[in-house]
Amino acid sequence: MKDLPVAGKALTLLFTAAFLVACSGTDTQQQEEAAAAAAAAEAAAAQQAREAEQAAAREAAAARQAAAEERRLEQAVAAAGSTFYFDFDSSTLTTEARQALDAHIALLRTNDEEVRLEGHTDERGTRDYNMALGERRANSVRDYMVVNGIPSYRIETVSYGEEKPVAYGSGEENWSQNRRVELSRQ
Repeated sequence: MKDLPVAGKALTLLFTAAFLVACSGTDTQQQEEAAAAAAAAEAAAAQQAREAEQAAAREAAAARQAAAEERRLEQAVAAAGSTFYFDFDSSTLTTEARQALDAHIALLRTNDEEVRLEGHTDERGTRDYNMALGERRANSVRDYMVVNGIPSYRIETVSYGEEKPVAYGSGEENWSQNRRVELSRQ
C-alpha cells in the first residue's frame, strides 16, 4: 500500500471496511467492529489527505521563496554589472571587481549556466604582450570564480588584447575603460 496514492489508499481501506460489513451477517459485535474499522479507515484517509495538502503547501512556499531569491540575485548581478576593470599593466582583481564578481558567483551557484570571460587591454604595449595580458586578466577572474565554488568547466576564457576597445583615443580616461574583463552568460 506504500506505492498507492492517498486516494487509492483511502478507497482500499473503505472497500475493506465495506467488505467486512457485508460479510459479517447479523452478528452485532461484528457489525460494530466493521463500523469502527470503517470509521478508522475514513479518519486515516482524511489524515493522509491533510498531510498531503500540507506537504504540497510547504513545497509551493519553498518554490516561491527560491524564485524570490533568484530574482534578488538577478537584481544584484544587474546592479553590479558584468565588466570588471583593472589597473594599468595588471591582472590583479580590484576590490570593486571582487565585489561585483561575488554577485555573479552567488547567482551561478543556483544554476548550471556557463559563462564566457573576455579579457581586454588598452592600446599600449605590443600586440603579443596585450594578448597575454588580456588572457591573464580573464584567467584571474576565472580563478577567483573557481576558488569561490564555480566549476572551471562552466567558464570559458578568451583574450582580445587591444583588438576590441570600447573607448577610442589616447589618454587615461579612454585607456582605463579598455582595461577590462567582460562576463557574458551563455
